[in-house]
Amino acid sequence: MKIRADFSQKAFLLPGDEPWISSPQPGVDRQMLDRIGEEVARATSLVRFAPGSFFPHHVHGGGEEFFVLEGTLEDENGRYPAGTYLRDPIGSQHTPFTKDGCTIFVKLWQFSASDKQRQVTESADIPWQAGPSEGLTLKPLHEFDSVTTFLLHLAPGTRWKHQTHPDGEEILVLEGTFSDEEGVYPARSWIREPGGRSHSALSEAGATLLVKTGHLAAHHLTLASNAV
Repeated sequence: MKIRADFSQKAFLLPGDEPWISSPQPGVDRQMLDRIGEEVARATSLVRFAPGSFFPHHVHGGGEEFFVLEGTLEDENGRYPAGTYLRDPIGSQHTPFTKDGCTIFVKLWQFSASDKQRQVTESADIPWQAGPSEGLTLKPLHEFDSVTTFLLHLAPGTRWKHQTHPDGEEILVLEGTFSDEEGVYPARSWIREPGGRSHSALSEAGATLLVKTGHLAAHHLTLASNAV
C-alpha cells in the first residue's frame, strides 16, 4: 500500500479530506496521511481510540512517535494526557489503551537505528522560547541526527517570509489557522513540504503547529523504506 508516498512532492490534507478507516482492532480508527506498507508500514496517521478500547500488545520494529491531541492514552509504562509527546525506540513494546477515548498523531518506522532513548514529554511543562522571527515562539520537543521536532506558535498577525527546509518539513495544525501561498489550513490540517522547497507562512488570528524538519532527507527515507 502506498499513500502520498512521493516525498518529492508537497502533500496536504484538510479536516474531512480523508475518511476514518477501521483498523483490525475494534474501536480503533485511522486517518492515513502517508504510508508505505500494509499493517507493518512506514506510516503517518491520526489514530482515534473509542472509550474503553485498546490495541493488542506489539513490538515497535521501526520505532513509534506520537503526540496526544485529545483525551488520555495509557499503557504499562504510564498515562499520557493531551499535549504529551512520546517516543518509543526500535524494539520497544507496549499495549496501549484508553478509558475515556483519545486521538493521537502517530509516526511509525521513522526512527534512526542509533536513537535508542525512550522519551515522554508533557509539552505544557516546557516554556515558550523566542522563535526565528518576530511573532514566533517555540517549544523544542526532540532533536537527533539533524531531525528536529517542536511546537511553533504564531501570534495573531504573524508573517514569516520565504523559509526553506533543505531536508523537508511536516506540519500538523493543532490550533487556529495559518496559510501559505497555496492554501489556508485550519486546525487538524496536515502539510508535508519536500526538501528544498521555499514558502511563506502567515496567521491572521494566530495558530499553534506541531512541526518536524529534516526527516525527509534521502538517507532517512531510504532506511525506513528498506526496513518495512
